[in-house]
Amino acid sequence: MRCGLFAIVILFAALFQLQASSLAPIEVPFQYHDGLLWVQVTVPQSAEPLNFLVDSGAGASVINLVTANRIGLQLGTAIAVRGVQTTLTGYRLESVSAQAGDIPLPASYVAVDLEKLGQACNCRVDGLVGMDFFRDKIVQIDFATQKIRLLKSAPAGKSDDSLPLELRPNGMCVPVRVDGHRSQWVRLDTGCASAFQWVTSKVHPEQGPNQTAIGLAAISIPQTHTTVRLGTQKFYKVPTGLHAGPIFAGEAGLLGNGLLSHFSTVTIDTKSERVFLQKRSS
Repeated sequence: MRCGLFAIVILFAALFQLQASSLAPIEVPFQYHDGLLWVQVTVPQSAEPLNFLVDSGAGASVINLVTANRIGLQLGTAIAVRGVQTTLTGYRLESVSAQAGDIPLPASYVAVDLEKLGQACNCRVDGLVGMDFFRDKIVQIDFATQKIRLLKSAPAGKSDDSLPLELRPNGMCVPVRVDGHRSQWVRLDTGCASAFQWVTSKVHPEQGPNQTAIGLAAISIPQTHTTVRLGTQKFYKVPTGLHAGPIFAGEAGLLGNGLLSHFSTVTIDTKSERVFLQKRSS
């Protein structure tokens, strides 16, 4: 009888452990430097891990053309790739088996030249984990512990703020209010190292010197400071790049890591089309 009870206890303990492990989120560490999120990515074609940026503002996941040639990936159809104030030629890559830790990444990529971005970061950029990774998932970016998690459900407990998330064919947008103006939709862009980029026809008196930004191409951006409101959270004297015309059609700018990193966690729930923001503890 005792042996039978002991076996039942072990069985229940094993079932509890299995249930707990199935509910635990999958997570991968990232490094946060130069205002960007860096993850190590493994592919069968490379003996060493590749350096990728987590870039929710990229419409598709990307592999550096130099890296694709170096590890022997077969280039597909040539396509035009739109960046900020530039267009380059890219090549489709299909059936790529890639993952970051235990997190599987998209199988379809675009090969495009990221060498200028790597030079600006003073670090090799092998690719970008783009918006397609976030679709149909709940992805939590934990700036406090520098981990990215795939959650089974929306964050438990009350978040400090929750914003609507608008999914577009090539981007994800959230509403912001700038300098007390009406709410505007801007791209949620973890590939943007700065705090905020704003499309406006106004030139502020305190406008400072231009700042050079390098992504797919080097561009010079006039700078100012604004007050930015995300939900109930208000940020003052936010360094802001000014753009006279839309960076992407129908969008009023970019919300970058310079602001997002002020939160402990940013949870992007494309299933319920919400973004949950948790403030850092003081």
